[in-house]
Amino acid sequence: MSAGLDSGDDEIHETHEINVTPFIDVMLVLLIVFMIAAPLATVDVAVQLPAASVEPKERPEAPVFITVDESLAIFLGEEEINADTMKAKLDVATKNSPEEPIFLRADETVDYGDLMRVMNDLRAAGYLNISLVALELDVAGAP
Repeated sequence: MSAGLDSGDDEIHETHEINVTPFIDVMLVLLIVFMIAAPLATVDVAVQLPAASVEPKERPEAPVFITVDESLAIFLGEEEINADTMKAKLDVATKNSPEEPIFLRADETVDYGDLMRVMNDLRAAGYLNISLVALELDVAGAP
């Protein structure tokens, strides 16, 4: 509750209004925090991506990520899968749409032959629209 002085009277009058300024300040800070944190919550499989110096394409609303980590484990999003169940899991993730782009991420320590094996498994499953994911290089060549 707040009080104020009337200019002509020495009596203190109470005002019955809620001061919403601190509430609005807190809400704006929370909005900024969520706007910054939301894009970071895509995929949590830790891999060291190699860097590339090409212009990035537009990202779809719900991308399908296949990740190969340093131990050659294959993940669909955050779920570990194997080559035998890859087609069935991809069909569910893409709603049986083989034209859906698949984003292939691999740790930089993964051998080229092992990465090609995963790409061949994707191709055998009928998914031909495969994009490789890399870190973007800045003008100086640093990621």
